[in-house]
Amino acid sequence: MRLPQEIIRRKRDGHELETGEIETFVAQLTSGAITEGQAAAFAMAVFFRGMSARECAALTRAMMASGTVLDWRGAFDGPVLDKHSTGGVGDNVSLVLAPAVAACGGFVPMISGRGLGHTGGTLDKLEAIPGYGATPDRATFERVVASVGCAIIGQTGELAPADRRLYAIRDVTATVESIPLITASILSKKLAAGLGGLAMDVKTGSGAFMPTDAGAQDLARSIVDVATQAGLPTVALVTAMDQPLASAAGNAVETAHAIAHLTGARREPRLHEIVLALGAEMLLLGKVARDVAEARRMLARALDSGAAAERFARMVGALGGPADLMQRPDAYLAAAPLIRPVPAAHGGFVAAIDTRALGLAVVALGGGRVRAQDPVDPSVGLTGIASLGQAMQSGEPLAFVHARDEQGFAQASRAVMAAMTIGEHPPRETPLVLRRVSA
Repeated sequence: MRLPQEIIRRKRDGHELETGEIETFVAQLTSGAITEGQAAAFAMAVFFRGMSARECAALTRAMMASGTVLDWRGAFDGPVLDKHSTGGVGDNVSLVLAPAVAACGGFVPMISGRGLGHTGGTLDKLEAIPGYGATPDRATFERVVASVGCAIIGQTGELAPADRRLYAIRDVTATVESIPLITASILSKKLAAGLGGLAMDVKTGSGAFMPTDAGAQDLARSIVDVATQAGLPTVALVTAMDQPLASAAGNAVETAHAIAHLTGARREPRLHEIVLALGAEMLLLGKVARDVAEARRMLARALDSGAAAERFARMVGALGGPADLMQRPDAYLAAAPLIRPVPAAHGGFVAAIDTRALGLAVVALGGGRVRAQDPVDPSVGLTGIASLGQAMQSGEPLAFVHARDEQGFAQASRAVMAAMTIGEHPPRETPLVLRRVSA
């Protein structure tokens, strides 16, 4: 058996690791025999040297097998489906999509992550709801999926524990943007969840981990190929993250935004389109719908009828949250003590947005983590974020900053102004869904 430092050295020097070496490293990562420094060094070596398709598949399988692997066969009268996003700013799709698919007859055991780098995490958004138990035991998780049709939770100690440890280390060691590590992290959790179909949302643009179109395509292809090797039918959509997906970024504010979307109080077209596009792929993978048009009609009906909102409310209640959250979100979701607009310096059109900078502004406010152990303030963030092409008058808000104090507001205000480019002409419109990648 090779020592951890020898495995790290071999990858650092550009060698292809043997399957046994990867399995040994993951086993020791899970047991705690490997230090944080060694795990960080391994992640950095992979970041710079990459992994072959075989290595990536071996890492994925080893991390999946590091804990419990769920088996839903015969448990439900419907397909077990899920969606995953590579992360962006203002991306609260999961909170809307999981209950919508459940209302259409799918079962969605969604294991989500916390914020990573400049992006928000679905788990952090849900933990903005008082009492929400994001890491239930296995029996509770299975019961909620069976009774409600969906449960969005975090990684428990049972499911892919090797990934849970490596995920936290990557977040604070600048090793997030690695195609093999992203692929293995995502799929180890999804395979451990016992899925029958997966729809991937791979982001590209200024707010994505893969800002270039070529990088996003490579990641989408890597995920689809590794998932297919592992027997998990998967389709990936490459979607634009050249601006926040929703007009809100932060934990409580994004949860409130998702609730408004579910209840129909407010539905923003870009978020709605991604929900329908990904949901249609899920329903097709699960053979719930015959074609894309039927799948989109089913999802729209689930949202418009209130069936999706009802599923979300039941999920929140079953996992310990307030029963009347949908009726009174403001009574439960934390509000920042200071909420102020950031005025545009001059008129024109929003010509470009540094979306990553907006995400980092939320992190600096306390809405994300600089270190793995950092607490997250659910109340802070941005709302009313101007969209690309929007006409602006001088003094009109580019966004509203939700801050703890004057210092936080001043810092975030400067970041928002620097991130927004106001020009004389609107930018050329680009599609939201750029391409589809399948096996």
